[in-house]
Amino acid sequence: MSAPAHVLVVAKAPVAGQAKTRLGAEVGMAAAAELAAAALLDTLAAAAAYAGPGRCHVALAGDLADGAAADELRRALDGWVVRPQIGGGFDERLAHAHADVPGPVVQVGMDTPQLTPALLAEVVAGLASHDAVLAPAEDGGWWALALRDPGAAGALRGVPMSTPETYVATRAALEDAGLSVGTASTLVDVDEVDDAHRVAAAAPSTRFAQRWTASSTAPGETPDPSGARLVTNNEDDHHDGAHGARRAGR
Repeated sequence: MSAPAHVLVVAKAPVAGQAKTRLGAEVGMAAAAELAAAALLDTLAAAAAYAGPGRCHVALAGDLADGAAADELRRALDGWVVRPQIGGGFDERLAHAHADVPGPVVQVGMDTPQLTPALLAEVVAGLASHDAVLAPAEDGGWWALALRDPGAAGALRGVPMSTPETYVATRAALEDAGLSVGTASTLVDVDEVDDAHRVAAAAPSTRFAQRWTASSTAPGETPDPSGARLVTNNEDDHHDGAHGARRAGR
């Protein structure tokens, strides 16, 4: 492939009570929003370093102005193509987001702040021998999807998201659409405190790890109920990364 693939980040504005609510239930909603902002900044930096801002796109739910690190995020998105997410269920939003991007494309969320340009390159490299590459997450979801033809993301419509079978169901849907599907490295996505510990330890130089270490709401302390209300609809965290499994006890 002569040029890097386009990168599509599907993200949610880091608003307290609306982003990273599972993590927020344990550390407080305001702290979770700051962590979400740090994770998104790490993701944007990795994407821009891999492809250059001119080949980077974000499908955004919500308004950055309402969330944490708004000015820093706006600066990080300079030169990017920014579009709102469109559609009802998250499967539809993913399909719409891909349709607006030239191919080939690699899509990620904001749940993997340990993302690096090398990991993106690894996923895209699989397109040399496959129509699609799906990178699994440890919880049964997936953290990246690369497609030669972004229109092939239409196969995602009807796939149940955020379940322990999301990776298997997504792979089956792509294959049923006639695509050959490769795989790539498995990553941990950050949904809860244990995930945050592991990712911060594995990638200590990230903004996410630094924010996690410096957080004034230490894991194990009582969350601050004044941080923000807890959003409880079934798609509360879908726009963060969208592909991971929802753990028991949510």
